[in-house]
Amino acid sequence: MKGELKGVHVLAITLAAFGTIIAVNLVMAFNAISSFPGVETRSSYIASQHFQADRDAQQRLDWHADLRVEGDHLMLSLRDGAGAAVAPGALQLMLRRPTHQRADQQPRLVPEGPGQWRITADLAPGNWNADLTAAAVDGTAFRQRLPLHLKD
Repeated sequence: MKGELKGVHVLAITLAAFGTIIAVNLVMAFNAISSFPGVETRSSYIASQHFQADRDAQQRLDWHADLRVEGDHLMLSLRDGAGAAVAPGALQLMLRRPTHQRADQQPRLVPEGPGQWRITADLAPGNWNADLTAAAVDGTAFRQRLPLHLKD
């Protein structure tokens, strides 16, 4: 018999198999840690101290945001509970991928009429989060995350 399987061969096969598995796991862990921000707030304890009061104030505003795709741009509308257009004192939109920060964009909001804004952004197909931040004239903060799925 020409090639006899010996203990040293079994050891080499076992080390190569486990070495490959460990190397792949290390590469995947490094890529996950380096590409995902993972932080929503600096201190969740401090954020929790104001959460209920901020939530109650935002609910009293009774604003409703809608983001939709129209042709090659996005349309944002902001209405109150009665359906009337809202004119916030400040308005900002951040478009983010749920899995990494490389594609984050803060597009310009172009007014299209009362409570309507047009957004032109270079967005690849897939899942996006649109983080809307607005402030009422009295300074009450309004925050909402609007999920967005773009097809090919």
